Amino acid sequence: MRLLPLALCFTVLAGCAGAPTRPSTVARGDYRQTQAYATELIEYEMAKRPVPGISIALVDDQRVVWAQGFGFADVERKIPASADTLYRVGSISKLFTDTAAMQLAEQGRIDIDQPVQTYLPGFAPKTREPQAAITVRQLMTHHSGLPRDRLKGFHNPDPRPFALLEADLSDEHVAYAPDQHFSYSNAGIALVGRVLERQSATPFAQHMQRALLLPLGMASSSFDTGASPSPQMSLGYRKREAVPEVPMRDVPAGGLNSSVHDLSRFMSMVFAEGRSGGQQILQAQSVAEMLRPQNTAVPLDANFQVGLGWMLSSLGKSAIHNGGPVAHHGGSIGMFRSALYVLPRHKLGVVVLGNSNTAEGVVDRVATETLKLALQAKTGIEQPAYQQPGWVDAALPEQALRDFPGDYTTTFGLVRVRTHGQGLKAQALGKSFDFRQRSDGLLGIDYALFGFIHLNLGPIGEIGLVRRSVAGRELLFSRVGAQEMLVGQRITPPLDLEPWRKRLGDYAITNLGSDPQVAQRISLVEEHGYLMLAISTIDAPGETLRLILMPVSDTQALLLGPLAQGGETVSVVRVDGVEQLAYSGYLAKKL
Repeated sequence: MRLLPLALCFTVLAGCAGAPTRPSTVARGDYRQTQAYATELIEYEMAKRPVPGISIALVDDQRVVWAQGFGFADVERKIPASADTLYRVGSISKLFTDTAAMQLAEQGRIDIDQPVQTYLPGFAPKTREPQAAITVRQLMTHHSGLPRDRLKGFHNPDPRPFALLEADLSDEHVAYAPDQHFSYSNAGIALVGRVLERQSATPFAQHMQRALLLPLGMASSSFDTGASPSPQMSLGYRKREAVPEVPMRDVPAGGLNSSVHDLSRFMSMVFAEGRSGGQQILQAQSVAEMLRPQNTAVPLDANFQVGLGWMLSSLGKSAIHNGGPVAHHGGSIGMFRSALYVLPRHKLGVVVLGNSNTAEGVVDRVATETLKLALQAKTGIEQPAYQQPGWVDAALPEQALRDFPGDYTTTFGLVRVRTHGQGLKAQALGKSFDFRQRSDGLLGIDYALFGFIHLNLGPIGEIGLVRRSVAGRELLFSRVGAQEMLVGQRITPPLDLEPWRKRLGDYAITNLGSDPQVAQRISLVEEHGYLMLAISTIDAPGETLRLILMPVSDTQALLLGPLAQGGETVSVVRVDGVEQLAYSGYLAKKL
C-alpha cells in the first residue's frame, strides 16, 4: 500500500551525504569502535526521520557492554531518553509469553503438542472442512491458521479482557489449515496467554511478573494494556507530536513495557542456557527448543524459519552472515518501535527501542549494524560486502515469459502480470512495474516515474522473483539473498459474482463503539472480474489498499492473502432486518 512513498523516501536518502560508514577494521576485544559507529548512526537516523528518542543496549554474554539513551523520552519536558527509559516494546512481548509457556511445559502443566481445547474447552473456531486440531505449539510458531487479529476491540480506551478471545475467535473461521504456512497471528499468542492464565490459576500479568520478570531482575518491566504509570515511561510520538497511547486488549502479544537495561537481562538468560541471578529460569533444553527451527517440514514456507517465539530468518541488508543462527523479534505498537537480535553461538545481543512511528526501519537498521560490528570486535568475523544484483540488458528468458503472466493474489492485493513486447509488466497498487533480468538469473522489479525516471526502490528493489509449483499451486516467491518467502498464488476470476454484485458500494462501520477510527473509507468494488475490498485509512488517506474477496457462497467470501484457497472470512449477516458485512467482529452497512 505504501510502496511508492517508500521508494521515493529511499531515493531521497540514497542521494543524501552524511550517512556513516561501518569501519572496515576493528580491534579485537574492543567495543569502542562499535559504540562510536552506532552512536553516529543513531544520531544520523534520528535527525533524518525524525525520531525524538532511542535507547540501545549491547550485550556480550553476561555483561552489558554499552547501554545508552539518545534524544528525549519527553520532548516538551526535556526528559532525556536513557537506558532505563520504559517503552512499549510491542511484539517482543511474544518472546516472554512463549518463554513462560515453556516454563509451564517443564512443570508438566502444559503439553505444547496437545490441542488448545485441552486447556481452553470453549475454544472452537469454525472450519469449512475437517482438519486437525490446533496445538499450542502451532500458536507459538504462527502456524495455527487463525486470523491475524480480532480487530474489534483490539485498541480501545477501556479494552475488554483478552480472555474473551476464547469465545470471540470461536465465532470466526480459521484462515488456513494448521501448519499450512506461516501466518502471523497476534490472536494466537493472546490465546497462549490465556492458556497460561488457566494453567497457572493466576491473571496473566501477575503470572508473568512472578514467574519471569522478577526472577530475571526486570523490576521496572510489566505487562499492561497501556503505558506504564512509572515516571520512567516514554511518551509516544508521531514524528515530533506527542500522541496518547491507546490501550490494547491482546496483552500477551504486545503489552510489555520495558527498558533496554531490563531486556538485556533476558538476552543474558538466553546466553546462559536459561540461568539468571543464580536461578534456572528455563531449562537449557527449553532454550534450545525455542531457538530450533520449527517449520522445516512446511513446503509453503520455503526456507523461511521460525522458532518458538523467535524469528530465525532475516532479509537483505539486515542479514548477519557467518555468525551462526540469528534469532530476533521486532515490535510495533502505537507510536513505539523495537528490535531485539541475538547471536546465540557467540553470545552477543542488541536491543533498540524507539518512541516514534518514524522509527519503523531505524531500530532494525541500528540493531543489525551494531551487532555486525560487535561480532567483528568479539570474533574477527567480518561481514561480506553487500552486493545488490545488477540489471542485465537482455531479453527475458522464454521460460519466464511463459511462467509469470497471470493474476496473483498477494498480501498487497491483486497483482496482474502481462507480457509487454518482449518483456513483462506488473500492475500493482495502482502502479505499473517492469520485470527485468538480474545478474543472478532472477527477475527483479523496476519502476520508472513518469516512464523514464528509474527509482531506487530500496528494500523492495532487493527482491528477486521466483515462480514455482508446490502441491498443485502456481506460486510466486520472493528471494533476497538466500532467503525465500511466499508472496502469492496465481488465480483466475470467479465465474459468477452474483449475488455479491448487488452489494457493491461504500460502507460504514455500525458498531465501532469506543474503538479508535482507523478506516477513512471502506468500499466493495469490482475490478478486472474480481470482487475487491478497498480500504483507505486516516493515517494514509491518499492510499487505498485493495484486497481480493473470493466468494465461497452467497453469504461468505474469503479475504485473500498469499493463497487462493484460504484467508479471513467476510460474512453477510442481517441485523434488524438490514444486511451488513461482518469481519473480525465489526459490522458495516452499505451507505
